[in-house]
Amino acid sequence: MINIDLDINRALDFVSKEQVEAYQDTINKHHHNLLHKTGKGDDFLGWVDLPASLGTEFLDEIKADADRLAKKSEVFVVIGIGGSYLGSRAVIESLQHQFAAFQSSDRPFIVYAGQNISEDYMADLIDLLDSKEYAVTVISKSGTTTEPALAFRIIKNHLEAKYGKQEAAERIIAITDKSRGALKTLADKEGYKTYVVPDDVGGRYSVLTPVGLLPIAVAGFDIHELVRGAVEMQAFNTTTSAIDENPIARYAAVRNALYNSGKTTEIMVNYLPTLYYLTEWWKQLYGESEGKEHKGIFPAGVSNTTDLHSMGQYIQEGKRNLFETVLNVEKSKRKMAIPMDEADLDGLNYLKGKTITEVNHNAQLGTALAHVDGQVPNLRISIPELNEQNLGQLIYFYEFACGLSGYILDVNPFDQPGVEAYKKNMFALLGKPGFEAETKAIMSKI
Repeated sequence: MINIDLDINRALDFVSKEQVEAYQDTINKHHHNLLHKTGKGDDFLGWVDLPASLGTEFLDEIKADADRLAKKSEVFVVIGIGGSYLGSRAVIESLQHQFAAFQSSDRPFIVYAGQNISEDYMADLIDLLDSKEYAVTVISKSGTTTEPALAFRIIKNHLEAKYGKQEAAERIIAITDKSRGALKTLADKEGYKTYVVPDDVGGRYSVLTPVGLLPIAVAGFDIHELVRGAVEMQAFNTTTSAIDENPIARYAAVRNALYNSGKTTEIMVNYLPTLYYLTEWWKQLYGESEGKEHKGIFPAGVSNTTDLHSMGQYIQEGKRNLFETVLNVEKSKRKMAIPMDEADLDGLNYLKGKTITEVNHNAQLGTALAHVDGQVPNLRISIPELNEQNLGQLIYFYEFACGLSGYILDVNPFDQPGVEAYKKNMFALLGKPGFEAETKAIMSKI
């Protein structure tokens, strides 16, 4: 059974049901190509059948390593960039207490490094690690990506100075290539425990590999349930590619119908602060997969109701190239009713006895209706509640729909050639050996 519902009714005033259903033959072809790994980028389609291939023994091994590191640590550092940290952070922050940093717990608090090049951020992190017991996972297929490699060099030195080389090695797990690369070489030399980034799974599709599973398990969440949810969605997805039956197919079809009608920006809307990083993960997944050959829907995100007091004005009355996809969570984890106040100076007694979630859901509905009236189509993806199973289903839903959408655009959704442009310029400006010609060329421009 799948727990994801996709409602497209508030988009059908902008594209007709017939326009959406016109994608059926295209969807059928690309759905088949993804399942049988015969489309563009077929060497990076390992994620398609990954969930069902993750055996209990493998998940138990990850959990055992996570528990071992958790016992040693008050803080656990995840070093990675892009898909090497966004997937795990999305799940962890969706599930953890929103003030976990201030709560006593038998699990370490998860912090992140290597996702930026900020000297102040790194210095502040080292201040924290000076006073805390900690362990590390470093995630990089090559070991030479600038941001995580730089962070790991600094943290490795700090870890070894604090604990000694032997104990430091016990506190590091490297998630990297199975046989080659700088990080694999270092891990073998120093004796780090390692897990493999599969050759056929790109970074932004890697949350259900050890890249995501290890940090999620260290944080204390149930990776067996997360994978079970993904397996359920994977199994359902193999049964049909019909737009009216499969929400994955429906999402890919309607967003492309809207794109071809001139709606070139999709805003992922959440109404819970815990979903901020799920939105960030979605932005990377779709932006890096579809934005090629001067094509693609631009992925943006807002966190409501907070952003109704900032971006809400633009969405309501700005350029009409937008559509929204609202991620709706039906049930909150906790209940809090609004109390009666005798003075009622704020005029809120009409809400007495209602839960905050009721108010939030009505804000969501009212906003959707206002935005539709303002010529912004609205899609709604609903899950019953935030838990590991539903997040596993949602991850697979978004991944497969992304592959379908990329194929509809006729791009390769599994590479990222444009990412290399900034790296070449940065290496040239920094004088990296082997980039002398690029250095000479770029210096003539500045």
